[in-house]
Amino acid sequence: MAKIVNITEAVSIALHSMVLVAKAKGKQMNATIIADVTGSSRYHVSKVLQKLVRDGFLTSQRGPAGGFELVKKPEEITLLEIFESIEGKIVVSKCPLNKACPFGECIFEDLTMRMTRQFRDYLNDHSLAHYAEGNAHL
Repeated sequence: MAKIVNITEAVSIALHSMVLVAKAKGKQMNATIIADVTGSSRYHVSKVLQKLVRDGFLTSQRGPAGGFELVKKPEEITLLEIFESIEGKIVVSKCPLNKACPFGECIFEDLTMRMTRQFRDYLNDHSLAHYAEGNAHL
């Protein structure tokens, strides 16, 4: 089945992990619990979480009582920041191929540009707090 929008497993893990850490409200959340809740491999969760630590979203502490905590308040972190930490900056371009159209006019007109802007704006308009406080489901 074809998908118009494809969210990578790494982005899904990052978004869901950050919401789980935000819901922990200052208590440490470990990778094993996150892996169990998200149904992901502990290795992949750990790899994604370490990327979020390097990018300044989380702190980590090793050991049996260790885990991850948010660096900033949930309302200060947007879903866009998390997405771009994992996938890179979202680029709004006129052509999905980023090349000159052989037909002189794009067959998609401005559809891909509008969809990309709408997706980016949605992520930017939603913070972790929106999901951590139980206002919505991710």
